[in-house]
Amino acid sequence: MAGAPLAVTATATATAAATPTATFVKISDWGSGWEGRYTITNGGSSTLNSWRVEFDLAPGTTVGSYWDALMTSDGQHYSFTNRSWNGTITPGASVTFGFIGNGSGSPSGCRLNGQPCDATAPPTTSPPPPPPTTAPPGSTPVAANGQLRVCGRQLCNRNGKPIQLRGMSTHGLQWYANCVTPASLDVLAQEWRADVLRISMYVQEGGYETDPRRFTDLVHRYIDLATARGLYAIVDWHMLTPGDPNYNLSRARTFFAEIADRHRDKTNVLYEIANEPNGVSWGAVKSYADQVIPVIRQRDPKAVVLVGTPDWSSLGVSGTGGGVDTIAANPVAADNLMYVFHFYAASHGDSYYNALASAADRLPVFVTEFGTQEASGDGPNNFTMAQRYLDLMASKKISWVNWNYSDDFRSGAVFTTGTCAGGQFSGTGQLKPAGRWVHDRMRTADDF
Repeated sequence: MAGAPLAVTATATATAAATPTATFVKISDWGSGWEGRYTITNGGSSTLNSWRVEFDLAPGTTVGSYWDALMTSDGQHYSFTNRSWNGTITPGASVTFGFIGNGSGSPSGCRLNGQPCDATAPPTTSPPPPPPTTAPPGSTPVAANGQLRVCGRQLCNRNGKPIQLRGMSTHGLQWYANCVTPASLDVLAQEWRADVLRISMYVQEGGYETDPRRFTDLVHRYIDLATARGLYAIVDWHMLTPGDPNYNLSRARTFFAEIADRHRDKTNVLYEIANEPNGVSWGAVKSYADQVIPVIRQRDPKAVVLVGTPDWSSLGVSGTGGGVDTIAANPVAADNLMYVFHFYAASHGDSYYNALASAADRLPVFVTEFGTQEASGDGPNNFTMAQRYLDLMASKKISWVNWNYSDDFRSGAVFTTGTCAGGQFSGTGQLKPAGRWVHDRMRTADDF
């Protein structure tokens, strides 16, 4: 069952329930690390106005990313305190926070607001752990393929075998972060059988430029959650307006430096450095790529980098930014690099389809965003044209990511409105037509 804990390390008896408690579970464990969650329950008769959970980790185990709390540490001692919006806990209510543990150890010596987390209850024997929420080691996309690389015009796994990844893109994290949770990613990995999560971080439109620290930390969190589930993670620098990526050059260099430095030892991170350049020539896009890619390469020399192409990543089809000939004549001078193509089946017919078919014979291409509807991400679906594209991409081993894994009102969001607030992502009953269509086509994995 998605979301079932692996193990409970703190329990409370009826006597202890009269006071606040903090209970720890390991949501998943992949050997070299794990995802943990604390639930703070107010079993007392008065409202808690703030909380602080402290514990120790054994040497060799550290905390990576975390969420829904603020963290400080002193050696192996970690302290988590509430955020401004989850510090108040009324009698009988609970709040949770989570984090990624790097290493094999578990928390010990837990204290909640200075008192034992189990409210001095005598130790009890934990029940047998339920089945893990992550797939068995060796069966996930990352376990099967390892560090990816570009060989010729193909995306290849660690053994040099050309592969096709299939997955979903988040919507903008500033709007739909509640759709990207441990529970929803369990469903994406286990029920949808996705290979890759595209983490769509808008730069403008209320995104990164408004609070760089917050959005960088969100991306760290989602990379770690994808890693825990054996998924590849595309870090999408979602620049859109203004269309010249050089407008955000300094921001991009700062952001990718931190992301690549933090995650350099992972084998599952890909970097999409410019979502949809528009209104500028290929020369401007290439100049930007020439300045951002070295920032990544200095820190993560093996990762695959994805470069957006002119005219909303259409390889120049829908404007004057230059087409495949222009890119092929003046490519970015870097290894392990692929060029990005986007399409929306109800808007983009034969001219787009033919451009993709032709480009794939000349350039390494990755479709990091597509929809079955119109280019707005809304309107009627054209499943017939979309299937033509999927058949083409399967035949040429072109990896793809669908837009988008949210409950936005538009037809391109896979979930019906209200799904994310409800927190129930399993099954197909809450999927829109486009969601059911892409769900059914993602479940048949490539022959890794």
